[in-house]
Amino acid sequence: MGADAGSTKEMTDLTMERIFAADVEMVYAFITTTEHLLKWWGPEGVNVREHNLDLSRPGAWSSTLVNAEGGTYKVSGEVMETDPPRRVEFTWGWHDDQDVRGHESRVRFDVEENQGGGTRFVLTQTGLADEESAKNHNEGWTSSLRKLQRAVDGSVAQ
Repeated sequence: MGADAGSTKEMTDLTMERIFAADVEMVYAFITTTEHLLKWWGPEGVNVREHNLDLSRPGAWSSTLVNAEGGTYKVSGEVMETDPPRRVEFTWGWHDDQDVRGHESRVRFDVEENQGGGTRFVLTQTGLADEESAKNHNEGWTSSLRKLQRAVDGSVAQ
């Protein structure tokens, strides 16, 4: 591998949208506060083992996820911007087996009233390293957002 290998890596962005029956304030609480984040953070079949997971205020955050086979995955970042109840933006970087943080991307959650009722939620992740990373994050977020949908819908029904 040459010294400049990877210098021309393609940067990839990801955008996902969901509509929730809940109001903006409830959806914002689910995407920023520890109590609610722990109900949906991480793909299906994965649990949060350790965390400093509060996206409601600027500062560092982290979570260690564990899958059914016992594999662990640590991700961390810093909350860069909060605009309750409309937006939160944070950095995102996976750690390797030696706990060294890798490539950093940015994630933004936007919430707004949906014209047809409820709340429109948009997840945007920018600066992903390559197509494979974008594919993996798309799969992970898709699964995580199914959990978020169930959690929010369950709260609305109560």
